[in-house]
Amino acid sequence: MARRRKIRSSISIPITLGAITVLLSLALLVGWSFLLGQKITRSADIAGDVWLLVLGALSFVLIIVVLVLFVISLARGIIEVRKQDTFIDSVTHELKSPLASLQLCLETLGRDGLEDDAREKVRHMMRQDVDRLRAFIDDVLEANRLSYARPGMLNLSDVPLSQLTEQCADAVRARHHLEPHEVSIHVDPDLVVTTDRSSLEIVVKNLIDNAAKYSERPARIEVTAQKDSDNRVLLEVSDAGIGIDRKNLKRVFHRFYRVEDQEVRERRGTGLGLFVVWALVKQLGGDVQAFSQGRGQGTTMRVELPAAHAVSG
Repeated sequence: MARRRKIRSSISIPITLGAITVLLSLALLVGWSFLLGQKITRSADIAGDVWLLVLGALSFVLIIVVLVLFVISLARGIIEVRKQDTFIDSVTHELKSPLASLQLCLETLGRDGLEDDAREKVRHMMRQDVDRLRAFIDDVLEANRLSYARPGMLNLSDVPLSQLTEQCADAVRARHHLEPHEVSIHVDPDLVVTTDRSSLEIVVKNLIDNAAKYSERPARIEVTAQKDSDNRVLLEVSDAGIGIDRKNLKRVFHRFYRVEDQEVRERRGTGLGLFVVWALVKQLGGDVQAFSQGRGQGTTMRVELPAAHAVSG
């Protein structure tokens, strides 16, 4: 809450100063136009004075436009800096936790007389921490890559969607220690999508992982995919988790954005996962939307791939 007040204060100052400057410029324009108008009525060279009035008015309008654009740009810059500050805080937390765990595990492995079962358990914990760090770094690198991505960078191939979703679900089950029934897959085994496999895999894995992260145990996550009447592929990942307020349904795809809520803050995150999903889906020529009836009502993420990227199996 304190951070939000600080952001609003930082934004309000340049906006207020900009508004005052614009008003002063308008007052100066009106006063100058009035005085010049009075001069024109008493001048013999009316044509020259009229051109002077027009050019002066256009100059003032240009100054006002530049001031407005400057204020808008400055406000956006401040918001982006604040988002990056929040991202850095999240990154610090996201790195500290697994690194501290890895250090503890290494110290435990160095003890004399450690039993084999305990040693294997520690190794398993270390593998989980490494996987968590790898997934986090992949998100950061993918988000940075997407900032410089250009159209036409896709490596299209035929991808069996059922097989891909099962692989992604298995990875998420292992990461979050979910039982097999907590993630159910309902995808036609014959449904094949012509798309960039690596991009689609990141999309599906991030959506299932996000559903698991914001669900209470036992989780109820369902992945479905089908073709509609226009031969488009509709992929949906639904959960019965904490849900999203309707006002935040579009904002959750913004880079670095995390909902200002205690339940959300209790889960680790950087605000990059859904941004990566949105950017990759757009790169694939599709669209992604979030649906939720509100807090505690669960969430459905729907990915729509264009007909040009979908063929029958």
